[in-house]
Amino acid sequence: MRKTMGWMAGATIAASLLLAACGDARAAMGMTQIAASEELGPVTVYYPSSSPSRPSGPTGWQLDVAENGLPVRGNGRLVLISHGTGASTWPYADQARALVEAGFVVAAPLHRADNYLDRSDAPGALSRRPAELSRTIDALAADARFAPLLTLDRVGVFGMSAGGHTALTVAGGRWSTANFRRHCDENLVADFQFCTGTITTLSGGWFDSVKLWLARTIIGLRFTDETMRGHEDPRIAAVVAAVPAAAIHDATSLATPRVPLGLVTAAQDRWLLPRFHSDRVLKACTGCEHIADLPTGGHGAYLSPLPPVFDGVLGEMMNDPPGFDRARELPPVHAKVADFFVRHLLR
Repeated sequence: MRKTMGWMAGATIAASLLLAACGDARAAMGMTQIAASEELGPVTVYYPSSSPSRPSGPTGWQLDVAENGLPVRGNGRLVLISHGTGASTWPYADQARALVEAGFVVAAPLHRADNYLDRSDAPGALSRRPAELSRTIDALAADARFAPLLTLDRVGVFGMSAGGHTALTVAGGRWSTANFRRHCDENLVADFQFCTGTITTLSGGWFDSVKLWLARTIIGLRFTDETMRGHEDPRIAAVVAAVPAAAIHDATSLATPRVPLGLVTAAQDRWLLPRFHSDRVLKACTGCEHIADLPTGGHGAYLSPLPPVFDGVLGEMMNDPPGFDRARELPPVHAKVADFFVRHLLR
């Protein structure tokens, strides 16, 4: 963990936050989309806007935004958000708001074949996601609304869950599908939900042996590729991984990330157990910054706003554990993440 900054550094950061915000202190958070292209899904963009905000957003969501509002210049920097498996871009709107209030433009691509509309190839999407982040930077550079407002030589990335896996990869982490097979062969019972998803869970009954046999068989046949995968984009200059799927990364590749890397964790995560995932990163990367931990938070804690309905096994993994007060605990974390990017992207 990095050394605690003195009062002077703290004052500098506070001043940077004020200066980074767009000149109009009453600026709203704009929200728009860049249409999908042949190689990239639609990109949701949040940004400082001079237009008035109102309750808006997709069905089931009420976001206070200036939809398609006029963009205004903030601090000139871009932060990308990589969503979790099977997810959408909207549950990261509160984190995006903290970033926009610090002056950032925030862009969140809908990852192909691993989103709420299409989960046809979630495992394969792990290989495609990092390149989709690079294409998102290209899309902002080509967009007449945002290109004049941005300098894209220093871009940030925030990723949660499978998006955290993507974040670790663009920070310099390397992984293979064979590592997934080895991890699950050794830890299938303890890390069952990571290895199998949310189709089923272990109940302690006699049928568990069938579930375990089936899981081992499918994983053993499907995940055999030893090819080490990584992705480097020199424009990406700072990364935050939230409750990341990290068990299949080569730990040595995370020991010295190529860019500043921050972690936000949740001690009650039941989908990606910390000892196999986030704690493993922190142990390997002694120079990484542990930005925040939520002692009573579960895997879905960093979805904010929380999607309206999670049920079944997915609900068990994603709904807030008893005693977790997201209204009190999340805003300070959102602010700390924004501060991390201010410190590492604004020079």
